This record gives sequence, C-alpha cells and structure tokens, in this order.
Amino acid sequence: MINQKIFAAIDIGSNAVRLLISTITEKKGAETNFRKTSLVRVPIRLGADVFLKKKVSEKNTQRMIDTMQAFGLLMKSHGVEKYKACATSAMREAENGEQIAKLIKEKTDIQIEIIDGTHEAAIIAATDLHALIQNDSNYLYVDVGGGSTEYTLYSNGETVASRSFKVGTVRMMEDLVEHKTWEEMQNWVKETTKDYENIDLIGSGGNINNIFKTSGKNEGKPLSLKYLKDYDEKLNSYTYEERITELDLKNDRADVIIPASKIYLNSMKWAKANRIFVPKIGLADGIIKSLYNTSKRRKDKV
Repeated sequence: MINQKIFAAIDIGSNAVRLLISTITEKKGAETNFRKTSLVRVPIRLGADVFLKKKVSEKNTQRMIDTMQAFGLLMKSHGVEKYKACATSAMREAENGEQIAKLIKEKTDIQIEIIDGTHEAAIIAATDLHALIQNDSNYLYVDVGGGSTEYTLYSNGETVASRSFKVGTVRMMEDLVEHKTWEEMQNWVKETTKDYENIDLIGSGGNINNIFKTSGKNEGKPLSLKYLKDYDEKLNSYTYEERITELDLKNDRADVIIPASKIYLNSMKWAKANRIFVPKIGLADGIIKSLYNTSKRRKDKV
C-alpha cells in the first residue's frame, strides 16, 4: 500500500524563476521517494534590475505576474496539494519587493515569502545534503546564486559555521561587487576552514550543475580542482557567442557561468580543497522537503 502526495516549490532567484513539482511516494517499511515530476525555468533576470536600480522594472513585474499565473495553472493541472514560493536576494533588496509580492498575490493568488540568506541556507540543508555528509569528514557547502553566495562548514556531521555574502553571478557581471566584499568572503572562508583538514566542497546551483553535466562524471563522483581549473580556462577562452554555439549553453547561462566558475574555483583554493561534489539539490528541493517534513509532523501529532 502506497500513499502519494504532489507538492510544488517556486524559487524566485536573481537570475531565473523556477517551478519544481514533485511526486512524493510513501510506502510502509521503505524510504520516502521524491520524484521530480516537472521542472520549469523562466529566465527573468530580476537582479539586473535591482542591483543597478534598486527596483524591479515594470516590464519584469509584468513578466513575473504572467509567470506566476502560468505556474498556478501548471500546479492546478498537476493536482498540487501544497506549494511554497520563496524569493531570495533580488526581491529582498528591491525597494518595491514587498509591493510586487502583494500585487502577485492579488493577481494570481500565489503567496510569495521573501527570505534572507540564513533562511535560504537552512531550507537547502533540509535536502538530501546530509545523506552525502559523512560523520568523519569535513565539508564546505557553497551555493552560488545571482545575488548571493551561501557557505556552510560541516565537520563530523555537524554545522560549524554559516555565512551569506552579497557576491553573486549577476552582481559580478554588472561589476557591483566591491573588492572589500570579495576580500571579506575570501578571509571568512580561509579563517573558518584553517583548522580543518582534507576539506571537500559541496557545490549547488545551476552553473555548477551544468559544469558537472559537461564532465560526463557519474552521479556522486566528485570533480577535481584540476578539472575545474581547466574548465574555467576553457570557458574564459571562448566568447559569449562561442559558449552558446560551441559549448551548447543557454543564452542566459553563457554569461553567468563565468563568474560562477570563479567563485567555486576560488572557494576550493581558499579552503584548500581538491574535490567538489555536485549533488542535484537547490532551494526548490529544500522547499519540497520542508513542506513534506512540516506536513508529516502535523500528521504525526493527530
């Protein structure tokens, strides 16, 4: 006898907006299975508005409304029981962020929660991240987004430290990351990891997923520091157009992948890590897991 639920997560990032629909299957005596039923990504680059002008433009506001209406219809078609929509760096820094969230609620009936970097990292930690973390090892988790980078250091299965920095791919492309902010991030990683040996990185985000896919490695196998260095050099040797035509990257990935690669590569160097694991996790996966965990706790109380 099995029990199935369909949950959805909406991730409103600085570079793109995503809808993840998952089918959750419970079977007595077996581990709960989370299967991605549908994943839709719309490249609304909110960060390009906000990090330059402090506001989401009228054009992108309308695109957001259209996208949320479409997501609402998709969730209805899939029979979604529960959903949660979370907005990160761009929306929380936009002067009109709360106003847009309210407008979207009025127009589409989709409630958006604007979360901070700490909450974002905590939601991602609700994913299968802990299944990868071994109790006798040290890991630096790095999530690179369009507006921010989140770090968490794990040692012996426990969280040691966490920090969010306003260093993201869209910010870097727009030359909006000050040298002192980059230095602060570098110093934090070096200082936080200096007393831990044999650190491995765990990377999440669309760009590192793309780099991993290109490597041809089997799921669960790490990328080496050398591979990342070589791939970074390769990326930088191509023009934007060549990265689209020769490397088969989407047009909204072909530019942000350059600063993303720089962040991951430097993070490995600062932490003296030689390997980076790339599990298929992200904010949307964490939202699904947190929705499920909350509903399960409520069910258990009844």
